[in-house]
Amino acid sequence: MTSAPHPTPLLDPARERWMLWLLALTQFTVIMDFMVMMPLAPQLMQAFDIGPAAVSGAVSAYAWCAGLSGLLAATYIDRFDRKRLLLVMFCLFTVSNLACALAPNFHVLLWSRAFAGLTGGVLGAITMAIIGDVIPAERRGAATGVVMTSFAMAAIGGVPIGVVLAAHFGWASPFFLLVLLSLLVWLGAARVLPSLRSHLAGTPTPLREVLPNLLALLREPRHVQAFALSVVNMTAGMLLIPFISPMLVGNQGLAPLDVTWVYLAGGCATLVTARMVGRWADRAGKQTVYRWMALFSIVPMLLITHLPQLPLLALMLVFPLFMVFVSGRTIPLQALLTTIPAPQQRGAFLSANSALQSVGNGLGAWLGGLTLHTDAAGHISGYGINGWIAAGLSLLTVWWAARVSGAAGPAAVTMR
Repeated sequence: MTSAPHPTPLLDPARERWMLWLLALTQFTVIMDFMVMMPLAPQLMQAFDIGPAAVSGAVSAYAWCAGLSGLLAATYIDRFDRKRLLLVMFCLFTVSNLACALAPNFHVLLWSRAFAGLTGGVLGAITMAIIGDVIPAERRGAATGVVMTSFAMAAIGGVPIGVVLAAHFGWASPFFLLVLLSLLVWLGAARVLPSLRSHLAGTPTPLREVLPNLLALLREPRHVQAFALSVVNMTAGMLLIPFISPMLVGNQGLAPLDVTWVYLAGGCATLVTARMVGRWADRAGKQTVYRWMALFSIVPMLLITHLPQLPLLALMLVFPLFMVFVSGRTIPLQALLTTIPAPQQRGAFLSANSALQSVGNGLGAWLGGLTLHTDAAGHISGYGINGWIAAGLSLLTVWWAARVSGAAGPAAVTMR
C-alpha cells in the first residue's frame, strides 16, 4: 500500500529558531550526560574505590551501547515520524538517567550507563535527520552550529553545576538534575517540533529487505569514506577527553571544584565560536573548514597532554584552545554528512554514522585507558603517548577528508 505524501512543513523563521534551540537543548542533556562522567571521575573513583581504567570502562560502555543502538536504529529510523521517534527515545533516555542516579554500586551504575547509551545513542542521529529534512543544504552549517552550541552549554552550565552539586550533595545529584531538565525539554519539544513525515512518502520498505538495505548502505563506497572519517575523528578526541579531569586533579593538583572553572572557560569559548565555525563552513565549504580545524586541533592536543605544572588561571587559558578546535571540527563534519545520503536514506545513514561514531568514542576511551598508569600519589603517567596518537590520527583525517565532499544536491558526494 502506498501512503499519501506528507510534505515537510515550511517553518517560519521564528519557529525554525525555536526548533533549532530545542534540538540544541536535547543534545545538551545527552552531552551533559556523557561529559559529566569525566569531571566526576575523581569522586566516582573515591566513592566506589576504582581506578581511571574503570571510569573509562563506564565511558566505553555508554559509547559501545550507543553504537549498537545507533546501528539498530538504522533499520527503523526512516519508518517513523521524526518527532514521535525523538519523543519516545528521549523519554527512555530520561528513565536511564534516573536509573544512574539511583545506582547503589558501580556495577549497577555501569549497567545504567549502558542503558543510557542504548537510548541516548539514537537522539543525535534523529536530531541531524531533522536538520537535514527541514534546513536547506546551504544553511545547514549555521544550523549545525546552533545545535552544536549544546557542547558549549554543557561545558559552561551543565558540567560545572553538576560537579558542584556532586561535591555538596553526592555524585548522584547531577543525574537527578538531568532528569528534571530532560522532562522540561521533552515538554517543549512536544509543543514546538513539527511532525516530519515527508520521508515516509511512497511504499514502505518490506521488513525482509531492511537488513539487506542496511548492509548495502554500509557497503556504498561514498558512505564508507564518510563513516571512516567519523570514526577516526571521534577516536582521536576520545583518546584524551575522558582523562582530562583525572589528569587535572592527579597531575596538576587541582581540587575537583576547581576543575569546574577550567570547563567553564572552555565552554564560554566554544559558545562564542561554534556558530562562527558553522557560518564559516557555509561560506568556505564544509570539507575545507573541517580540514583546517582538524589541522589546528593538533596543537592543543599536544599541549594539553604535555602540560608542565601550571596555576589555575593558566589552565583556564589553555583549555579553551582544546575545546574550540577539538569540538569545533565536528561542526563542519556533521553538516557535511547531511549532504551525502538521499533524503529517504538520511535517517538510516545518520544512525549508522552515529553508531560508528560511538564505536570511535568507545575505542578511543578504551585505548586511552590502556596507556595510563596511576601511582600511589595519584599521579597519572602515559597521557603524552595518547596525545601523540591523537595528533597522528588527526593528521590522517586532514588527508582523508579530501576524499569525501558534499555535492550541490543532497543525495550525492564527490570522490577525489
